[in-house]
Amino acid sequence: MSGTPLSRLSSRVPIRLKLALVSAGLTFAILLLFALVVGAFTTQKLHSSFDDDLRATAADLQAQIPLRYGQDGTPTLEVPSDVLRSAAAGDAAIRVVDQNGRVLGSTPDAPNLGPPSGGVDDFGGYRVVSRPLFTGTLRRPGAFGELEPPIAGQEVAFVQYGKQLGTLDATIGRVQLFLAFGVVGGTVLALLAGLAVARRAMRPIVRLTAAAREVARTRDPAVSLPKPEADDEVADLARTLEAMLGQLDAARGESEATLMRQREFVADASHELRTPLTSILANLELLQDDLAGEEREIAGSALRSSHRMRRLVADLLLLARADAGRRTPRVAVDLAGVAREGAAEASSLNEGRSLELDLPDGDDPSFVEGAPDDLHRLAVNLVENALVHTPAGSSVRVAVRAPANGQVKLEVSDDGPGVPAELRERVFERFARGSGDGAPVTGGSGLGLAIVRAVAEAHGGEVTLEDSESGGALFRVCLPSAGEPADRDRVRPLLRPAAPSDGA
Repeated sequence: MSGTPLSRLSSRVPIRLKLALVSAGLTFAILLLFALVVGAFTTQKLHSSFDDDLRATAADLQAQIPLRYGQDGTPTLEVPSDVLRSAAAGDAAIRVVDQNGRVLGSTPDAPNLGPPSGGVDDFGGYRVVSRPLFTGTLRRPGAFGELEPPIAGQEVAFVQYGKQLGTLDATIGRVQLFLAFGVVGGTVLALLAGLAVARRAMRPIVRLTAAAREVARTRDPAVSLPKPEADDEVADLARTLEAMLGQLDAARGESEATLMRQREFVADASHELRTPLTSILANLELLQDDLAGEEREIAGSALRSSHRMRRLVADLLLLARADAGRRTPRVAVDLAGVAREGAAEASSLNEGRSLELDLPDGDDPSFVEGAPDDLHRLAVNLVENALVHTPAGSSVRVAVRAPANGQVKLEVSDDGPGVPAELRERVFERFARGSGDGAPVTGGSGLGLAIVRAVAEAHGGEVTLEDSESGGALFRVCLPSAGEPADRDRVRPLLRPAAPSDGA
């Protein structure tokens, strides 16, 4: 198989699942791109808002912390504790330090927020804003109590305001989690929606598939396929398939008519051939009696060939009648008597072989409803087949089992080599031949067992091939029992003179 593993896997995925996966994949890509853009923008805005809040609070603290001058003219810094407490709500930390880093005031447990700077810095897990406290905003009192002009601005101290970065990170994490849930949830919903839409879209195909299975089951192409309401591609497919089935139905009808004509021809031709063959056989028998020497041998050879031809014509006629469904008149027949006569007729082939009979006695007859001639041919073919395909010294056993479970069984078994494995599946087919082991009929027509099956099925029964107890072949014919007829006179006599055998 060619192609990459991914392409081979894709070719095995059902269409509806493939459509749903494509829909879910596109939705996932769109939502993921949207989440990345929104996440980046939101993270930037959160950082900006966080920093703006820090700067605003630090500016308020810068304005609320007073800077005064003492009598000696030195600036004095007063850090009101209430201002620090109100500004340090939550997890904020505040420190006021001078230029030397000495802490002039702080909130409880305020950590080191690093050296003061003029911007926003990260230090020790805190986001810190530093604001300077200048002296230029005050006037120092003069010697006579008047205020002197403002002194140029001078940094006296710094107020540091910081918040833990964990708060910002937690907020950003919640936003990212929400976006991730949105991407996953949207993809799952797209997959489910894709499956639902694909199932609905494939519903006409499912109905067409069910109709095709019904056609395959019934072998009846004369059906009307379901078509969707919309005049789309599926409807066009349904019309095309329906037209194709119509043509197949017409072709099948023509083929069946042709086969029926052929069967009728074979049946009629075989029937018509019986009369001239009978005349030829009679003339050859008379001619053989009047000839002698080499001419008598030639007439005998022609007579034997005519017997084989008559047997072959009879076989073809029986099979043609079975194919054409022609039903021959049925009477109640004792299957044990049929088996006895068949064994007697085929006994000419048992040179060096033992032929045993296991038949019910007269008090336990085994009646079936059937055509006596056809049943006789069935029994003869089975016995001849067993005698032909077993070596010298083998034994063949013919048995009839009394009615049980509504069936009468005819069994022909042997202790020969059995049926080869390659021939078992087609042993009942027409013209299937096995190799005869020393028998005089190695050139049989191959129709013997096919006739056995045709006769058995025509009588509502079946024939099976099994292994005998001795390892040979066992042919079992099961026919519906007819019970014991009340009027023995309507049982047709089956005794007939044995005819030369030409092989099964």
